[in-house]
Amino acid sequence: MLTDTAVRNAKPGSKAVKLFDGGGLYLEVAPAGGKWWRLKYRHGGKEKRISLGVYPDVSLKDARERRDEARKLIANGIDPSKPRQDGKAEAKAQATEDANTFEVVARDWHAKQVKVWSEGHAAKVLGRIEQHLFPAFGKIPISTLRAPAILPTLREIEAKGNHETAKRLRQYCEAVFYLRHLHGHCREKCRRGLARGACSLPSHEPASHH
Repeated sequence: MLTDTAVRNAKPGSKAVKLFDGGGLYLEVAPAGGKWWRLKYRHGGKEKRISLGVYPDVSLKDARERRDEARKLIANGIDPSKPRQDGKAEAKAQATEDANTFEVVARDWHAKQVKVWSEGHAAKVLGRIEQHLFPAFGKIPISTLRAPAILPTLREIEAKGNHETAKRLRQYCEAVFYLRHLHGHCREKCRRGLARGACSLPSHEPASHH
């Protein structure tokens, strides 16, 4: 069993030094002097290791508590490295969602349309979006953006008598969400909600995706 004094005074060697505590827990001292808590265990017939933190940020007492938590998972047939892997995957997916703001997706949609639009029309569409939409909700992740956040901007433009601009902007929004709806049901719901909510706008024409 290790003691706080033994951990604190552990010296590095020419190779990694391992000081064992019990229950698979050990302190690994790197040649450069860093000290890592690690847990050696078996799961599914294989020997595995996971990191439990770095000393002194994680004390001997903390490391033992983390070891005990991990061993409870092992006793229940759960690989303690699995929740960590799942957590990293979820964090990565969330970061991707957060990065996909309305502006990012709208610019992606515009870049695709430029291939079939004239230069003048492409510039006009982008100008409208940059002037009216991006300042209002361009920085909002598209996964969380809903029609109620979009409609006030369109109605404000319409109230000023700019009916054509409001109608076109609504169509652009619908097109952007259409581009992304296969990647999440909530985006398709927002696209439909946008079409329903903007009923005061001219709606007898089918929504153009350009």
